[in-house]
Amino acid sequence: MKFAKTLAVAAVALSSGIASTPVQAQERYLAEVILVGQNFCPGGTLLADGKLLPIAQNTALFSLLGTTYGGDGRTTFALPDLRSDAPAGMRYCVVTQGIYPSRS
Repeated sequence: MKFAKTLAVAAVALSSGIASTPVQAQERYLAEVILVGQNFCPGGTLLADGKLLPIAQNTALFSLLGTTYGGDGRTTFALPDLRSDAPAGMRYCVVTQGIYPSRS
């Protein structure tokens, strides 16, 4: 039974493009929301918990998110709060260090 669960998790991870490589080593888009199956977010990401971030240190991320999820738009902006939407034992994380998406 335990082996079957392990195979099922591995199949889901492979089919969704999730590999064991850390997120900072993968090509992820800035502001992309990823679902992880651990109790922490990988390097280059932050928990999607509605946290306020300073615009001055996160200008590229702010240019994509704006004040959609909160903040005053002058000094702060917020990440989405997806804590209640995550399946049990999983977390949503927002990529903060990644590739800036193309506008074309």
